[in-house]
Amino acid sequence: MNDGDVYEKWRAVAAATGPADRAAAEDGIRLAYECAALPAPERVVWAESPLAGVELVAGLADRGRSVREEVRTLPWAEERRRLHDALGPAGWTAHWQATGARLWEPTRALAERVRAAVLDVLGDREEPGALTGLAGRELLYDAVLGQQDAAWLAAFDGHGTRLAGLAAVAGQAGWWWPYEKVAVVCERPVELHRDEAGRLDRGDGPALAHRDGFALHAWRGMPVTPGFLAGLADLDPERIRAEENAELRRVMLEFYGYERYLADSGARPEGRDETGVLWRIELADDEDVVMVEVVNSTPEPDGSHRTYWLRVPPTTRTAREGVAWTFGLGAEVYEPYVQT
Repeated sequence: MNDGDVYEKWRAVAAATGPADRAAAEDGIRLAYECAALPAPERVVWAESPLAGVELVAGLADRGRSVREEVRTLPWAEERRRLHDALGPAGWTAHWQATGARLWEPTRALAERVRAAVLDVLGDREEPGALTGLAGRELLYDAVLGQQDAAWLAAFDGHGTRLAGLAAVAGQAGWWWPYEKVAVVCERPVELHRDEAGRLDRGDGPALAHRDGFALHAWRGMPVTPGFLAGLADLDPERIRAEENAELRRVMLEFYGYERYLADSGARPEGRDETGVLWRIELADDEDVVMVEVVNSTPEPDGSHRTYWLRVPPTTRTAREGVAWTFGLGAEVYEPYVQT
């Protein structure tokens, strides 16, 4: 399997939803313990989400010590050293860029979002005897990330069997906790919605949802509340301008659409030249949103000409300067040979 195929395989693992093949996942857990020269756990217990998993772990009085170091950390370090030595610095870098590097940022960001959301829930609890945020934080760092470890598992796929157990679990499950006597394993989410950059993204519901109700809401990677998303359907320019949180206001603008906002707010162009029209949206306590309206000179099949909107830096003063910036040029040197 070449690096491209490996990347696609693990990209699918990272995005997988729905029920696990629990038997296959449990076989993977036993193999991971065996590869670490440890006895298999006496039992494997399943949870519906990372929140349920950390609560379950907290309630296990006789779980033994965490063996994450032996099961996950040490094998990873040893395999990385072995493969790095085999490929050499340049070879390792090229291999990582073709496989794990392409998955690293979205999987890392998602894991951090999940961790933060679990701690938020725990931190809001006030009932006596409830799991605290501090205790929960410690338990979260005992977890192996399952499918969210796809980036580095992709880099080692096909290069030895030391990590085969971890890979088998990741192919079926989410976060899991390896202890001496018991392993706690989470099901994958039932829904996962991301944009083209791999960020959590959904405008009409949770971007990530587990069967027990644990969920994350986000718009193009930014955390939002369910109530905020519900209000997007009724947006108007006045509501957008009234929003005091600058980040949420940007979300509103993206959802509403810059072109639509300009039209509905009665905005006037700041300038025009042979390249297009410069528009500016002034926002309180935030940088201006500046757009260049350009018309494609090549007609569509029906004879019409498509209009495009280019987001440019707020310091832009002319349409020509804005268009030149999108090509990495200054306005004084931008001179297209052919307009398209």
